[in-house]
Amino acid sequence: MDILMKNYIDLGFVKIYYYSMMILIGIILGIFLVYREFKRQGYEIKVLDNMVFYTIICGLIGARIWYVLFNLSEYSDNLLEIFAVWHGGLAIHGAIFGGLLFLFFYSRKNNYRFIKIADIVMPAVLIGQIIGRWGNFFNQEAHGGIVTRAFLEKIHIPTFIINGMYIKGQYYHPTFFYESIFNFLILIFILILRRNKKIKEGCIFSVYLICYGILRFFIESMRTDSLMLGNIRVAQLISILFLIAGIVLLIISIKKFDYYNKEEIKENKEVKTTKKVQKNNSKKKVK
Repeated sequence: MDILMKNYIDLGFVKIYYYSMMILIGIILGIFLVYREFKRQGYEIKVLDNMVFYTIICGLIGARIWYVLFNLSEYSDNLLEIFAVWHGGLAIHGAIFGGLLFLFFYSRKNNYRFIKIADIVMPAVLIGQIIGRWGNFFNQEAHGGIVTRAFLEKIHIPTFIINGMYIKGQYYHPTFFYESIFNFLILIFILILRRNKKIKEGCIFSVYLICYGILRFFIESMRTDSLMLGNIRVAQLISILFLIAGIVLLIISIKKFDYYNKEEIKENKEVKTTKKVQKNNSKKKVK
């Protein structure tokens, strides 16, 4: 017997979909992380309010446009359904491109370094991905191929997820769960990396592109609902481009970009040099 999951809360006068709730929670936590990092790096928070607001809007629009473009047949008979985002249908790659495109033009207009802003924003994007994937769980979508319950129990998938992946008489790979967990690990790695005093501008962004590119490539190979371009899985194609772009950007960052803590590193070097000189002078006096 199939386990029918309710994907919304019915308040009588309105239905609140879990999918929308997960996205909203991800956005709120992402905003908190972004503002905290902006403040830590000495940015004027008030100046950046518009940036955060419009980045989110452009990201959501990009996510919807991306999904619709590769599923035009679904909306040909009912164009108004294009605007029904609460029914699902947002693509993370579209959100990333939409948000980054706005950030690029906003940064240029306000004389910010785009690469530095992207570094700050990417951990927040990961939070959105981690939490947003649970919206797929409630919609019983973005899953992989058919598996047995025994297999899912063997790899220690929580029981409530196993039950949720029982759809139309079959159990399925909870690929949304795999991606959420590994995105969390990527987030932890990036947050640790960001605290390194010798991190260079662009490294966080490039590490995100590399790690998520690799992760999504393999996760996408398991999914049954991939957006397609002919016989090519679009997400895998973008993942390869992310990986290449991330490696190139990482090399450029290491060779050409500044340290985040450039002044602090400079001061530490000067202090070490001064101490070394003083030590040498004291040795000469002893002689």
